[in-house]
Amino acid sequence: MAIKAQPQLKTSRLILRSFDLADAKKVQILAGDRAIASTTLNIPHPYEDGMAEEWIRTHPEKFQRGEFVNFAIVLRSRNELIGAIGLTLHQEHFHAEPGYWVGKPYWNQGYCTEAAREVLRYGFEELSLNRIHAMHLNETLLRGR
Repeated sequence: MAIKAQPQLKTSRLILRSFDLADAKKVQILAGDRAIASTTLNIPHPYEDGMAEEWIRTHPEKFQRGEFVNFAIVLRSRNELIGAIGLTLHQEHFHAEPGYWVGKPYWNQGYCTEAAREVLRYGFEELSLNRIHAMHLNETLLRGR
């Protein structure tokens, strides 16, 4: 997996790009929704001031080390950040695990499916991954949070 620079990916409705510190306020608003935290393992609630900036600052180094690629999901029509999607990369066996969240106002519109298709294509075709696998959370696990 030779990774030089994080690309920008495009679909018919979305741009998948690197996060910028200017995105932090919107990340805090969207990811700070209890509904988002309750469906993920890594997003805290409450999502406090400074957390988004800290998270965004980790991306370049993790990308350069080939550990992680994370994309801001942006609506092309309005240049509006709506969520995040990425791959945790495991170099040893050339596989990855996807992760994502989409702000609640953008649920049930197919945005995550569209973004995931493009990220899977990128993983297999451009990163030459052998496998991309995902886990899901069940209600029993979620109730314990």
